[in-house]
Amino acid sequence: MSTLPFVENKTFLVTGGAGFIGSHVVRALLDQGAQVVVVDDFNDFYDPHIKEQNVVPFSEYPGFTLYRIDIRDMEALRSVFTLHGPELKTGGIIHLAARAGVRPSLKNPRLYLETNVTGTLNLAELAREFGITKFVFASSSSVYGDSPDAVPFKESQDISKPISPYASTKAMAESLLYTYSHLYGLQVVCLRFFTVYGPGQRPDLAIHKFTRLIHEGKPIPVFGDGSTRRDYTYIDDILQGVMAAIGYEEKAFEVFNLGESQTVTLARLIELIETVVGKKAVIDRQPLQPGDVPITYADISKTKAMLGYQPTTQIDAGIPKFVDWYMNALVKVPITP
Repeated sequence: MSTLPFVENKTFLVTGGAGFIGSHVVRALLDQGAQVVVVDDFNDFYDPHIKEQNVVPFSEYPGFTLYRIDIRDMEALRSVFTLHGPELKTGGIIHLAARAGVRPSLKNPRLYLETNVTGTLNLAELAREFGITKFVFASSSSVYGDSPDAVPFKESQDISKPISPYASTKAMAESLLYTYSHLYGLQVVCLRFFTVYGPGQRPDLAIHKFTRLIHEGKPIPVFGDGSTRRDYTYIDDILQGVMAAIGYEEKAFEVFNLGESQTVTLARLIELIETVVGKKAVIDRQPLQPGDVPITYADISKTKAMLGYQPTTQIDAGIPKFVDWYMNALVKVPITP
């Protein structure tokens, strides 16, 4: 990645910077010569040790600062802004922290609302209070809901009917940020991620979970008949889009899809993993889950035109890269579910 003038010597607050996508973004910013302030609460949604390992290499960078803070804690967040507010005016906020996942959100919708909506409100309020204008927000393809007849999904589509608490909180956060952009001049870019995978992926997500279980010879849970389709997006392509979004300044509020713009059935995904791992999957067939959608499929024409986005890693190349990372990580540090 060539040097980006809108990143070099700037300071950015990255929420969720110890997580899967967040740690990749943090590394890219640090490698570009940025100063990075990370806020992450290291919660136990999955093994916190994984997140601890993600941030270990960043201690080598003089421009890295870490705060163990929950974004629901307004006063703790304010203390970070009090210390770094003037510097953050040069860069901005990259808000990746969230309670993630459709199925877990059905069990604890209040936690998702408090983290994903109230947490976003806290950051928007502090951005307004401290005069920070750049705000990049990690949204989700889940906001499109159950719309199999309206694919590929365009950013202009109606998102007023999300079908899970998680999706609802992402749609609400987008709406909230539009209001702050309109009223207070916050320059917002919302990025709708489509099923991100790659080295460092969370262990609860399908590609990581299936790889581990197939490698161990254990059954994999398959919801439905395997015909559901996802637009799987490799982390390097997501990273390309995030960095481009940081430099975007044309409109005060904008939304972009970040996907590969191709769909893969669940059955085909399993076949690809089987081939690379060298073992057949033991299928544990289960009914479709409430909140799951039959297809995600990104129209990325707008993102290509306005951000210069060009995804390069399709699933046939991405799965071998992921499995190679997994096997190497397994040798170094056992990966727990």
